[in-house]
Amino acid sequence: MSERSAAPGGLALVESLVNTLDLGAASDALDTPEGRDRLGIPDDGVAEARELRESLRAALLAHAGHPPHRAVTPLGTLLARAPLYVAVDDHDGSARLTPAAAGPLLSRVAAAVAEALVAGTWSRLKACESETCHWAYYDRSPAGCGRWCSMRVCGARAKMRRYRAKGA
Repeated sequence: MSERSAAPGGLALVESLVNTLDLGAASDALDTPEGRDRLGIPDDGVAEARELRESLRAALLAHAGHPPHRAVTPLGTLLARAPLYVAVDDHDGSARLTPAAAGPLLSRVAAAVAEALVAGTWSRLKACESETCHWAYYDRSPAGCGRWCSMRVCGARAKMRRYRAKGA
């Protein structure tokens, strides 16, 4: 839905996962083999991916100052299960958290969140405040106070609803 550019670094994975569910069209990309393959989710991992997606959505709504969209497993509880290790480069001594195995989505998301925390970008990944959208977007506004995934769609609709509610 968003005309915004993708989130930086590993947050693009988080954004992609959250945006596999299109509330407006009532479609879930995780229902399709292509949608699962794009994120490396095996057929038997769909339930866990959905649980992670909705926990991420709740965290992104919190980043935007909104309550969770529904009851979810706390994101910290899920990420605590992710096997990660600290990889240290032999040449320059740089270090980063890395998934213990390349495949598991949970580990890749945990590493992306850790990377974003260090970079100071985690709180800029938000969910659209529109209840019929909740699309993930990266807030690049100077003050970090973006509210909608798309000003042309969700923002315009919200402003029109407020205008009409005033009885104009």
